[in-house]
Amino acid sequence: MTIGTAAHSCLTLAMAVLLSACGGTEPPPAAVQPPAVTVARVARQDVTPRATFTGRIDAVNKVDLRARVQGFLEQRLFEEGMDVKEGQLLFVVEKPPYEAAVDDAKGAIERAEGALKLANVEVERFQELVAKKAVSQNDLDQRVAKQTEARGALMQSQAALQKAELDLSYTDVKAPFAGSIGRATYSVGNYVSPTSEPLATIVSQDPVYVVFPVSVRLLLDMRRHQVEMGEDPRAAKVKLRLSDGLMYGHVGRIDFVDVQANPATDTVIVRAELPNPDRILKADSLVTAVIETAKPEQALVVPQQALQIDQGGPYVLTVGGDNKVQVRRFKASAAIDGVVPVKEGLAEGERVITDGVQKVRPGIVVAPTEAAPRAVGETK
Repeated sequence: MTIGTAAHSCLTLAMAVLLSACGGTEPPPAAVQPPAVTVARVARQDVTPRATFTGRIDAVNKVDLRARVQGFLEQRLFEEGMDVKEGQLLFVVEKPPYEAAVDDAKGAIERAEGALKLANVEVERFQELVAKKAVSQNDLDQRVAKQTEARGALMQSQAALQKAELDLSYTDVKAPFAGSIGRATYSVGNYVSPTSEPLATIVSQDPVYVVFPVSVRLLLDMRRHQVEMGEDPRAAKVKLRLSDGLMYGHVGRIDFVDVQANPATDTVIVRAELPNPDRILKADSLVTAVIETAKPEQALVVPQQALQIDQGGPYVLTVGGDNKVQVRRFKASAAIDGVVPVKEGLAEGERVITDGVQKVRPGIVVAPTEAAPRAVGETK
């Protein structure tokens, strides 16, 4: 052994003795902290049951203005898109041909009246002659027949006058109700007739309808629920969510439920009427119809963010008194304003995990922090 090797061996032995004397061992592993979660209490509070549907705005009144007589358009007396009043004159079709027809019918009536007067006189005269046996009964019968023909001709002339006057009135196209008028299809000078396209369209603006399909099953459930709560089905409120996501400022009421279901979809058309004073709602536009019960109800609720769903249905993760996590399945209603009404399966006061679900599993201990109570309609 060389001097260098002996020195290295002594150094190694000395270090081993030193470490042994100092008790050199590996440090114990640090204690695992339970995962932190946020919990909320199952609470009882007022909720307003509701259901949402895709609906379409429909005008209470809508009409396509059509020419009822043929001729050239002489006047258009409105601006496109403007409001019109009931009875307002909108279009004028050329009048001279129809005014001439009226005059001709009046002349025919005068001729028919003159012929009838003559026939009446002859009948009276022949009646006297028959009484004196100066003429035969056959001669009188002929005069009576002419009298009947003259009376019929007068009636025909009177009917022709009525038709001519009616046709003349049709040359004035008026608004049948108050509303807004759209684009004019024809310009002044165009030839129009009853077979032409509509001259323009008028739609009423206030109020309006919203129509939407409801499944027969849901309709039955809603009615059964309203009967149980002692509510009038017609008292349900109808609100609208517009295409920009904002709620419409007026509330409507259901005024019609169709008497037949669609056999292909098993849905029934429901209609509600809403005020539209600001003309925000436009006919044929899509909206979301929200039906609410007339009054709120007391129910157990859990925050919507606590809800979990798998093939077995809805469930929540609860935290017991020992801070252990458990899976609790329950029957739930549709979410309302961020909370889920509980039909059965949970008790008031139980704690459910709202944040940190991804960090836990059933059976482990957690460190819960209770969130402040949340009001209905409050956003996170």
